[in-house]
Amino acid sequence: MRKQVQIPVEICREGVALPAYAREGDAGMDVRAAVSAEIPPLSTAVIPTGLKVAIPEGYELQVRPRSGLSLKTPLRIPNAPGTIDSGFRDEIGIIVTNTSAQAPFTVNRGDRIAQLVLQEVPMICFQQVSSVAEIGSDRGGGFGSTGL
Repeated sequence: MRKQVQIPVEICREGVALPAYAREGDAGMDVRAAVSAEIPPLSTAVIPTGLKVAIPEGYELQVRPRSGLSLKTPLRIPNAPGTIDSGFRDEIGIIVTNTSAQAPFTVNRGDRIAQLVLQEVPMICFQQVSSVAEIGSDRGGGFGSTGL
């Protein structure tokens, strides 16, 4: 059984459904649009979800695309994965882009527009050193070094 983390959630728009896992074992919970919106060609918009959350410190909610939506429509989540920090208490909005150059894309109220994944996030503590070359091994290469 997976570890469960309680996340307090406030529904701040009438008729909004809580995010839900589509299938047992899924990593992401589908989140729905709280309003309908027409997104013009090559435009970006924020779609409200009608949800506010209190994420425990040490965690984030990641906003990720739904694969079927990305495959079958021109709708994209441009900052994927988006991060909702533990201190954020406003309504969650999903940033979406209509990549079609010709047609507007309509998001209907209730459409599953993204998925939310809870991720534990340890705190980074940088330790300044004179050279990292002496630590571990350098695998070599960089951007594109292993081919396309």
